[in-house]
Amino acid sequence: MLQFIKNNDALGAVNRGVPCESGLCTLCDSACKGKCETWLSCLEGRKMLYPRRYSHSTSGASHITSVGAGYHGLRIQGYAYGSKGMPSNLSDDPDDCIFTNVNIETEFGGEIKTKCRVPIMTGALGSTFIAAKYWPSFAVGAALAGFPIVVGENVVGVDKKSVLEKGRILAAPELERRIEYFQRYYDGYGAIIIQMNVEDTRNGVAEYLIDKYGNDIIIELKWGQGAKDIGGEIQVKSLEYAQFLKDRGYIVDPEPYDPIVIKGYENRAITSFARHSRLGSTNKHTVDAVREDFMSSVAYLRKLGFKRISLKTGAYGMENLAMAIRYSADAKLDLLTIDGAGGGTGMSPWNMMQHWGIPSLPLHAKAYEYCKILEEQGIKVPDLSFAGGFAREDHLFKSLSLGAPYAKLVCLGRAPMIAGFLGSNIEATFNPDRKVELSGHWETLPASVLEYGKYPEEIFSAWETVKNKVGADEMKNIPYGAIAMMGYADKLAGGLQQFMAGARKFNLGELDRSDLISSNRETEEITNIPFMTEALDAEAKAILRG
Repeated sequence: MLQFIKNNDALGAVNRGVPCESGLCTLCDSACKGKCETWLSCLEGRKMLYPRRYSHSTSGASHITSVGAGYHGLRIQGYAYGSKGMPSNLSDDPDDCIFTNVNIETEFGGEIKTKCRVPIMTGALGSTFIAAKYWPSFAVGAALAGFPIVVGENVVGVDKKSVLEKGRILAAPELERRIEYFQRYYDGYGAIIIQMNVEDTRNGVAEYLIDKYGNDIIIELKWGQGAKDIGGEIQVKSLEYAQFLKDRGYIVDPEPYDPIVIKGYENRAITSFARHSRLGSTNKHTVDAVREDFMSSVAYLRKLGFKRISLKTGAYGMENLAMAIRYSADAKLDLLTIDGAGGGTGMSPWNMMQHWGIPSLPLHAKAYEYCKILEEQGIKVPDLSFAGGFAREDHLFKSLSLGAPYAKLVCLGRAPMIAGFLGSNIEATFNPDRKVELSGHWETLPASVLEYGKYPEEIFSAWETVKNKVGADEMKNIPYGAIAMMGYADKLAGGLQQFMAGARKFNLGELDRSDLISSNRETEEITNIPFMTEALDAEAKAILRG
């Protein structure tokens, strides 16, 4: 079994728990005092691209061999000459071909183009309580950094203050709060995407959104995710809340009105209830039936007035992947997010996360292959976003290159959430009277943070960048988690620019599969990316033979 290192001495990064390929722990705790690579990046920004203790140390790579298939089995090509994609106002002179001039902006969509400063988006942050608690950090950070954020499913349905009546929403304060936090700092880059599942459709979420926000938002249909192949879930500890959710039409387990369950709850033998969403398309039994239903759903959304529509699909097998790609193309959707297995959320069965579905690399490799088939038929391929265990700048380069030219974004699930956790914990130590409101865990700053300073201006590398953007007076309204998000986004941006400069690609649109090599035969077989000593081997031999 392939295992990833827990301790990165070169970066000073240490995982509290067992690390994933992303570098995050399998269990990411909001109270964590550090220091995984992403946690440190939220404070240090692009300084985390380099080994620590400069001038007092040397360092060497630990990732020099690869076992098994996965994104870790891909390596990035570099070149000793040339350049592509330089802006028209710059030349190919070495004074211009510097990594800070690499353009990593992207856009996606059909009739309306959505611009992004960095080629990332969040995963769906829905009805789990952790999404609600840290939403100000997530949303403000995404708006300031200029990338899309996704409001996940069921937000209206689980909100006790929302008012539903016969399939219409009369009030949805939590959903409105989510949208308004993003819109407050939105400056034309990024977007807020609202996801819908079976219950959201029944509750009239689409109708409510178009009436109140029009095309200021993107609406997203959902087929699944990389973490589980059943409906979305949350866990609640209150019997009253469980009964409220049951009355709202959700599946609640155990049955909160069962007298035996109630007695067990009173005896504290039962301490929580799981709320489940329903599976989609259970009454559709053929590919044609699914297509007809899907196209009807999209047509209805367009009739309501939505001009930007996306689809999120999960780690299903090849038939379902082909359906998602073809139907998205036929429906002229603006974005298709393809989420590989191994994904993580706040509420997924552990062994389901471990054992269901197609892992990210083979799923994304097949997505490219299927998109090529459509393109060869003259069918416009939908813009893609790849998801599934990504957190670092090398992940961005690899996934965008693997899926080029169709992949426009990389969807990050758990990693950006760390910025919210960390920033909120720091902010709460400076504002102990707001600790509960901020969902802070710490009483004082831990040693891992005090290494950077005693005050926020010292601790966050992105503090002055954010202040320059919003103004000194507005800083009092900016969540520290949003400032941490800016640091993390800066590290990703700087690292991606460096990788691209090394590949002599100075515009994101220039990335392609030739920028990758496989470091083992299994990865080569799955991706059709040449083995590292065979890539450009013919060109090499031509040079030798004169």
